[in-house]
Amino acid sequence: MSWSKLQQQLESFLSPALKGRVEYRATSYRYLLDKSGTCHIAVDQKNILNMSDKNNAIRWYQSEQEIKSDPEFYVPVGPEDIEAVRKSAKGPIPEDRLKVMARSKKAGEQAKALMSAQASLTKSNFVAAANKFLTTPIEESLESPDILPNILALMDRRVGKKRIQNLSEQIQTKHPIVRYFYELRRDA
Repeated sequence: MSWSKLQQQLESFLSPALKGRVEYRATSYRYLLDKSGTCHIAVDQKNILNMSDKNNAIRWYQSEQEIKSDPEFYVPVGPEDIEAVRKSAKGPIPEDRLKVMARSKKAGEQAKALMSAQASLTKSNFVAAANKFLTTPIEESLESPDILPNILALMDRRVGKKRIQNLSEQIQTKHPIVRYFYELRRDA
């Protein structure tokens, strides 16, 4: 599918509140064979997400430790997580220490998942990911571990206000760029 047709389809699925504010842009280089071009998602005429540039306005993590030490990084710890740590430990451990251990373990798992999603975004082809988004159910895109399907689904008109509000806890564990687009849609 050509870029202009894909762009029209993506923009036709935009939420009415975001029409005119969010744009999908692509740049191609006609005479450079090794340059495939770049794709951007722009909000209010400003490039927010450039697939190949880590110098965006949104924070890109360099290591798992950076994610763990980020004060905005949210890790929900439930009783089942604490129980799993209790079972794996050999001997009695104070309850408050169990919570810290469970949070640390879960934070490590989420940090690895975020780093993996961020790495796949920088390598991904926007056109291929957008085509896949257009052919998959919206629920699958919202629950995807990848960043780009999450962003496209959050801006989609098929996701209503109630569903956006119900996603607030789930979004806290996502990459900052996904949280940015979630807040943009929620506040629109």
